[in-house]
Amino acid sequence: MNLIWLIPCLPLFGFLVLLVAGRKLGDPGAGWWGTGVVAASFLVVVKVFFDLLALPEEERSLTQTLFTWIPSGSFEVSIGFLADPLSILMCLFITGIGALIHLYSIGYMKGDEKFSKFFLYLNLFLASMLLLVLGDNLLLTFLGWEGVGTCSYLLISFWHTDPANASAGKKAFVTNRIGDFGFMLGTFLVWITVGSINYADIGPAAPMIAGGTATAIALLFFLGAVGKSAQLPLSVWLPDAMAGPTPVSALIHAATMVTAGVYLITRLNPIMAQAGWANDVIAWTGAITALVAASIAIAQTDIKKVLAYSTVSQLGYMFLAVGTQTYVAGIFHMVTHAFFKALLFLGAGSVIMAMSHEQDMRKFGNLRKYLPVTFATFMIGWLAISGIPPLAGFWSKDEVLAGAFNAGPAGPVLWFIGLLVALMTAFYMTRVVIMTFYGSEKWRLTDDPHEAAESADLESEEVESEELVTASVAAAAHGDGHDDHHGLSPDHTPQESHWTMTAPLVILAGLSILGGAINLPFGSDFKRLEHWLEPTLAYEHELPPVPVLVLLACAAIAVASLGIFLAYLVYSKQKIAVEKIERPVLAHAWYIDETYAKVAGGPGEAGFQGLADFDGTVVDGAVNGVGAGVLGIGNKLRPIQSGFVRSYALGISIGGALLLAFIVTRMNL
Repeated sequence: MNLIWLIPCLPLFGFLVLLVAGRKLGDPGAGWWGTGVVAASFLVVVKVFFDLLALPEEERSLTQTLFTWIPSGSFEVSIGFLADPLSILMCLFITGIGALIHLYSIGYMKGDEKFSKFFLYLNLFLASMLLLVLGDNLLLTFLGWEGVGTCSYLLISFWHTDPANASAGKKAFVTNRIGDFGFMLGTFLVWITVGSINYADIGPAAPMIAGGTATAIALLFFLGAVGKSAQLPLSVWLPDAMAGPTPVSALIHAATMVTAGVYLITRLNPIMAQAGWANDVIAWTGAITALVAASIAIAQTDIKKVLAYSTVSQLGYMFLAVGTQTYVAGIFHMVTHAFFKALLFLGAGSVIMAMSHEQDMRKFGNLRKYLPVTFATFMIGWLAISGIPPLAGFWSKDEVLAGAFNAGPAGPVLWFIGLLVALMTAFYMTRVVIMTFYGSEKWRLTDDPHEAAESADLESEEVESEELVTASVAAAAHGDGHDDHHGLSPDHTPQESHWTMTAPLVILAGLSILGGAINLPFGSDFKRLEHWLEPTLAYEHELPPVPVLVLLACAAIAVASLGIFLAYLVYSKQKIAVEKIERPVLAHAWYIDETYAKVAGGPGEAGFQGLADFDGTVVDGAVNGVGAGVLGIGNKLRPIQSGFVRSYALGISIGGALLLAFIVTRMNL
């Protein structure tokens, strides 16, 4: 257990070495070094996991304090790490999947002029995320929270010479600052209420917190979670985050940053148990976000943008789970989602590499012929996210839906929304599979994107124009020197990716198949994850009885199968017109982003300009006026300060005489 400090420090050490000697290590040396330190961190996590497993359940919470960070009267914060079932579970998939993404990046980033810098940022990103989940107090968690925010900016805008990439990075950074405001206020309120920000003190004190105070704390931290985990209304940054290299998308969307909000709410579950209706706000926000994001994914043509909106939707599932206080289901889905979403993003990256960095699915088709490993593994990811048994996604999503169904009077409504999201998920992911791996080889039809889209007859004129622009901007984000056509000519022959890219796909495919085994609903002996997390949970909502679970599972399977079948009819058999499905409002993401831009660029800009004018005219005017008045008085008094000693002596003499005369006069009276 003395090795806990090594978990975040190994990636941090990797960062420091790359900072000093990254250019000397070069390509691929810097990549192998970065991958090696993360893999070593994973091995340390495995060792700590088995050490915890050997302890009695009630003793599986250990704190390792390195030194006192902030001593200030009664307020003291230490640099300490908390190793318990929740934090070590998070570390397992952060370091495990993080190591696979590092390995994948060696092939994906080959030849990039900033190769070593990319791995430097990746190592720092993982060190920050590990600090976030291992920190034994809210301030240390916040330090990691801000670290991943900064690294996300650096990685999303990695190819910053393109304005679109730079804007996407800034958008992510600024949006997350709104959520950080809630995190900070929540931390202050915890300190005022509990007298400590250490998790070891917060848990026992939570039952004594007044309901209103607990609700306020829960909502403030949920605001932080909404920003970091891209829930409405702060979800707009995550789809644009795909502007970075594809391994970055996989890291952010699957294993690290976006899961931080779900982790935070789960970590503070003792307070959430006292927070009353704040849990309803969390559940409904998750359900609505899942529904809106899934509907948007239906009409996107950029393969990475479909997966990005899918991530927002799946995160909504997780918040639906934690909002209904079925924390095990939420964490379970977080773990399985990390497996299949990393697989899907890395599979998409393999496709993009094979297609000369083209991301528009309307230029794909029949790629299963050329990319057999990518195709086979992507199909597994598709079935997992669609909720088809026995793959991992089915078990975790089914548990989320069951928890929602059993969540009081609103439960059936939340369950129905979740079921509708499952239908949409199966539909849009089947659409991706058909457009990418089946059908005609559309890039051979013409080298003009507009003509290719028209010949494929995939959507209406309005959607076509908008999405072609979006795809070209996103694809340009790769900065690989290709022209607008990305070198994708009719005689182009796709090739399977290097083994450093396909090996992680195979491993993740295996995890997407077997990952559900950690928490099967066949009895207490199969609920390994539930038993593992039990010491960290103050309260866990009960699931429905077994007969109801079976019926709910059957409904989920039927709905997922229906979604796949409908997509088959639309995109393979053309039995239903595409225009009836891919509506312009969906292609424009319900105009949410455009509305924000109009408000910020119109009334928002005018309002802030008004505040600036008020500050310059009224506030600064008052301050400057006081200064000018003092200066004027000083100028009036300046002549009497001549600097001549004889003048001062004369003044003193006259003053003394007058004072003496006054005293004598008063004495005579």
